[in-house]
Amino acid sequence: MLKDESIATADRVAGLLVLLYAQTASSIHRLTTDRVTQNDTQVLLHLGDQPIQLPPPLDRLMLNLVASRGTDTLIRHESDWLFPGRSAGRPIHESQLLRRLRRAGVKSRQGRSTALFALAQQLPAGQLAKMLGVHVGVAVTWQRASGGDWMTYAAEVAARAATRARPDNTPRN
Repeated sequence: MLKDESIATADRVAGLLVLLYAQTASSIHRLTTDRVTQNDTQVLLHLGDQPIQLPPPLDRLMLNLVASRGTDTLIRHESDWLFPGRSAGRPIHESQLLRRLRRAGVKSRQGRSTALFALAQQLPAGQLAKMLGVHVGVAVTWQRASGGDWMTYAAEVAARAATRARPDNTPRN
């Protein structure tokens, strides 16, 4: 998905949203362009309450998708859908998106589960829920299943804050 340029940009982006951020086709197909923002150094995607900074090369792929999105219709029309459909003003249908993902080699259910499992190991359930737009109960369930330890995350955040607070960045004894 990251490197295969023979796959359409829209399919690559949708596949990466499944594989990296545990998104479902039902949530991806409804994304609008206003959910993607860019500042000087970052491309952000708003899936939940907190934006996610997209890593390279996904950031570039997302910007390319926003800039060049089109439809399969004979008559071009403008819309705010990130994944426009065949009907004017409508997003791609969820089942069509799933078919495209399967053709690109993405197994949505398995990919989403793997992504949730990995993310739940790294982030507290509340943070995961806010970033991905999932219910906190879902995030807690995945965190328990993955054996994720949010105390480790909290300790890492505190250590980073302490390091930034010291002007010389030298560790304390």
